[in-house]
Amino acid sequence: MKFTVHALLLTGALGATQAYAACDYPVAPGKFPDGNTASKEEMIAARKDVSKYNDDITKNLECIKTEYDAKVAAMPDLKPEAKADMDKKEAQKEDAAVKEVTDVVARFEEQRKVWVAKHPKPAN
Repeated sequence: MKFTVHALLLTGALGATQAYAACDYPVAPGKFPDGNTASKEEMIAARKDVSKYNDDITKNLECIKTEYDAKVAAMPDLKPEAKADMDKKEAQKEDAAVKEVTDVVARFEEQRKVWVAKHPKPAN
């Protein structure tokens, strides 16, 4: 009986791991155009890349949350300490993703400000 229970728990854990694997983490945009030399088109393309990355991170976090909720729901006997540990790890994943997207936006924004300074709007 113990073997069957352990086998079922292991199968459930592997299934949860596979479910998490379905939430593909997006790849951050690489190097941004230099604001000193970039064309308007390059800056627009970079802004679109940043926006898409932000959207992809949001979708990824939603996916992970859905999978996490399903994992917790599938573990009715989960001890409060174990749940708290899982919650903490989940929050750390979310914090890391938010920090990464914030850093990407900041890198782009730095180059955008340089570009805007080089290309002031004409006075009316």
